[in-house]
Amino acid sequence: MPRKFFQRFLPKPQTIKENKLLQIFGDWLHKPNLWHLNRRSVAGAFAVGLFFAWMPIPFQMLLAAGAAIWIGTNLPLSISIVWLTNPITIPPMFYFAYVVGTWIVGEPVTDFNFELTFDWLLNELSAIWKPFLVGCLTLAISSSLIGYVTISGLWRYLVVTRRSSRLNRKKYKK
Repeated sequence: MPRKFFQRFLPKPQTIKENKLLQIFGDWLHKPNLWHLNRRSVAGAFAVGLFFAWMPIPFQMLLAAGAAIWIGTNLPLSISIVWLTNPITIPPMFYFAYVVGTWIVGEPVTDFNFELTFDWLLNELSAIWKPFLVGCLTLAISSSLIGYVTISGLWRYLVVTRRSSRLNRKKYKK
């Protein structure tokens, strides 16, 4: 099963439970469903993680953890997938979100030079906020839906393939 693949990369439940940022969830972290690896929990974790990876907000991991607990998906996987956005991937991802947003809103793409200053944030972001947020929301919803369907389908395909090969082996042994 794909379960073994994911277990290699996920932190242990005790590590997550001892995390100081996640202590605000209290006893909710002790629900066993948050730690199981099955088709629905993994596909749901991908959907939650991909959704919050596209959100241009601080504390994405904390929000993904809250959503995973609320929905009942695999918690460590939901948090781990949010790490798709990191200092290297954020600029191209968010520029792509801006371009998608301009296409949806119908505004032209404006050239701008990014500077990590408060003045740039106030001046430039005020001009591009609408297409940027529309693009982020569109990509968050679409990538989470695509991620859910893809992982669920892939998991099902692998289970059916392994089951049929196991049945074939039993048939030939007789």
